[in-house]
Amino acid sequence: MRKLLLLLIATSMVTPAVSEAQTKKAAPAKRAAQAPTQQRRAVAPPNAKQQLSKALQMAQNGQYAAAANNLFTLARKPELAAERPQIKYILGTMLMQLKLYQTAAFQFVDVIRSGNPRYSKPAIEKLAIVADGLGDDTIMNYAISRVDLNSIPASQKDMVYYRLGEIQRRNREYPKAIDMFSRVGANSSYYFQALYNRGLSELESNEVPAAITVFQNMIDARAAAPVTDTNKVQAQLALARAYYQKKDWDAAIEAYSQVPRDTLAWHDAIFEQSWAMLRAARFRSAMSNFQTLHSAYYEDFYMPESLLLRSIVYLYICKYDEMEKVLNLFETTYGPVRAKIGNFIKSTNDNTYYYQELEKAKIIKTTDKSANLHLPYIVLRNIMDQGDVKRAMNYLARLNQEKSRVEGSPTFRASALGQYSLKILANRSKNTKLAIGDMMKVHLLNMRTELHDLYEQAGFIRYEMINGRKETVKKKIAGKDLGEQIDDNVNRKFYIENGFQYYPFQGEFWLDEIGNYHYLGKQSCE
Repeated sequence: MRKLLLLLIATSMVTPAVSEAQTKKAAPAKRAAQAPTQQRRAVAPPNAKQQLSKALQMAQNGQYAAAANNLFTLARKPELAAERPQIKYILGTMLMQLKLYQTAAFQFVDVIRSGNPRYSKPAIEKLAIVADGLGDDTIMNYAISRVDLNSIPASQKDMVYYRLGEIQRRNREYPKAIDMFSRVGANSSYYFQALYNRGLSELESNEVPAAITVFQNMIDARAAAPVTDTNKVQAQLALARAYYQKKDWDAAIEAYSQVPRDTLAWHDAIFEQSWAMLRAARFRSAMSNFQTLHSAYYEDFYMPESLLLRSIVYLYICKYDEMEKVLNLFETTYGPVRAKIGNFIKSTNDNTYYYQELEKAKIIKTTDKSANLHLPYIVLRNIMDQGDVKRAMNYLARLNQEKSRVEGSPTFRASALGQYSLKILANRSKNTKLAIGDMMKVHLLNMRTELHDLYEQAGFIRYEMINGRKETVKKKIAGKDLGEQIDDNVNRKFYIENGFQYYPFQGEFWLDEIGNYHYLGKQSCE
């Protein structure tokens, strides 16, 4: 990239150099005619063309900060209006060298808008690179929408294909997204992300067998990676979900069980595996998972559905007393949550207020546990884990890093370019925080709707519980007794012989036991 930059700068210097030479040729005649002003011209500052030549020389010598400051000043001079696209393009490349990507992006956008035939195309390519580094979807969409795929440099093609695929997937154009993800080369750093997104696109277009093949290939390709390798774990979880979508419950249960427990994905895997177990009528296995899901280690997780799922399993095995306890737990836990979400939404429509609440939760998660929240922490934690909020938060973090780079150099900060950069960063940060607040509002509205639906389902489940109890009483009055239960003949010697111990659960959870609980209760249905 440095070689290309030097070549470009060297080429760019041709125009001002020629102009300067022409000026020198005409000078003697003027000197003879205007001798009184000769002394004054000798001390006058260099003209704009000379300043531009000097700035380009600085850029060529690697004096990026000094060159950028000079170019920033020159870009505003009316006499250099014709050279402005050239100046802004080189200024953008200087800012990229200084890792000031957001400020650089603004220069490239200006060049693209100018429509200059020489600099617009490379400016689009550079804009795509800085947008990729920033994780800014808005700039990326702007750049990608103007890219000519046939003219992309080979070194940037994989990145552009991947980002185009992302945009098309978000727009639900799944066949086009699959095509773009398929073009990413196997040696690219984007390859596994593209493979994963291709599998998701296949699933979303209901091409389940194709998705299973993609995810399995990804797992095989990462076979030598560590157990907790992010790509491998995400592919494993996606494979399990694909089997679930296919309604192959046994394969889904097995795939979920391969997700390592010391990863963030394990909690989701356990919950979703419980659904697969319910569908496969493996009730005791599902109950074993609930013991883990509802342990004290996950008290900060928002998962109302898991309580209703547990109550449904109790319904299937006719454990009405346990079922009632779980339904009561659902209402006492999520009733206040539902009320607080409703009150918060009614209290304000200010996106800044929403963002500030999320910011306080972020502080709680990392350091200070005493921040005063208006919403339950489990709600805010759930929102912080949503993909759109995560991306926006990451973008905000990169803006803060760029701000630190500007402020880290007192000389650069005091310059006109430094002040301009800080102004851009402040505006982008403000707008991003407002966007995050808006995302949070949407998630809160969705959670309120979800809780409303779950409360209705809880009412139906409670009705089934009462009905089940009534039937049990009727049978007892009729003198019927429970026969042999399905669990009566289960031999547990295997566990005892392998060092496991059984003891009555008394409400204590131990970290090394998480995921190893086995429900030993029997069903009570006749």
